[in-house]
Amino acid sequence: MIFFHAFIHSIKLPKKNAIFQLNRIGMDIAVIYMLILILLVSIPSFLQYTLSTGDGVAAQLNAFFKIIYFFIFHYLPLSIIIFILLSIIAGIGTLIAKFMDRKLKFSILWKMTVFTTSFPFLLYTIVGIFFPLQDNFLFLFCAYSLLFLVLIISVYPKRRKK
Repeated sequence: MIFFHAFIHSIKLPKKNAIFQLNRIGMDIAVIYMLILILLVSIPSFLQYTLSTGDGVAAQLNAFFKIIYFFIFHYLPLSIIIFILLSIIAGIGTLIAKFMDRKLKFSILWKMTVFTTSFPFLLYTIVGIFFPLQDNFLFLFCAYSLLFLVLIISVYPKRRKK
C-alpha cells in the first residue's frame, strides 16, 4: 500500500503537498520503489529478448537460463547505472540547494530524485512495449529529474539567518 501511495504522490510532483508526503517515506521504501520501477522499465527489453529468435548464443538457451541471463546481464547493470545517475543528480541538487540557500541533505534529495523518475520510466515502458527503444533513451530523463529537483528544492524554506 505504501508503494501505491508513493506512486500517486510522485505523479503529483512538484506540488507542495506531494513533496512533503514523499519526504515522510523512508529510504528503504524509496530503494525498493526504484528497483520495482527498474523492473518495469526492463519489461520491453525482456519481451524483446525472450521473443527474439536470433542465431546468437542466447537463442539456444533454455527459457529458465534466458531469464537468469537477462537479469544478470541486463537488469543488474541497468540498476547500477540508474543508481549512479540518481546519485549524480542528487549531488548536483545538493549544490543547487546550497546556492539557493536551502537546508537540504543529499539523502533527501536522492529520495526525491527517485520519485521524480516515476512518470518518465512509466512513459518509457509504455512506449517501449509498442515501439522498439534502446535503454539509452533513459538518459534523456536525467534532465527531467534535474528540472523537477530544482522545483522541489525551491519549495523548501530558506535557511534562517543567525
